Amino acid sequence: MNKLRVYLSVAAFGFLGGICRYFLSGIYQAIGTVICNLLGCFLLSCLTYFVIESKKLPEWLNTGLGTGFIGAFTTFSSFELDSLKFINANQSIVATTYFLISIIFGFLFALLGMKVGILLAKRGINK
Repeated sequence: MNKLRVYLSVAAFGFLGGICRYFLSGIYQAIGTVICNLLGCFLLSCLTYFVIESKKLPEWLNTGLGTGFIGAFTTFSSFELDSLKFINANQSIVATTYFLISIIFGFLFALLGMKVGILLAKRGINK
């Protein structure tokens, strides 16, 4: 029963994450992909460090949010497709900028997520 709860959680949250990405990418095209991926870097790092520090989320919810929602919300394939579109349109400066923004800010958002996750966990533990 416990594994079934995890599988259902991943499916349900994956559905929600995919829908959120679809709408953001539809509204903002390539920028939507960057927003999804950077937000995903922050959220996954925040969730991971919050769970490590506090151990307060049940397994099914942690897996559903991390693997399901964030896994479906972020997208490497759209990042690659957008990069290829820029390259094929002879927009190498835009492609390089898009790539560098994604990589550099991805690390920064993950670092920020780590700090926020630890802070939230410690505030929750001290209460």
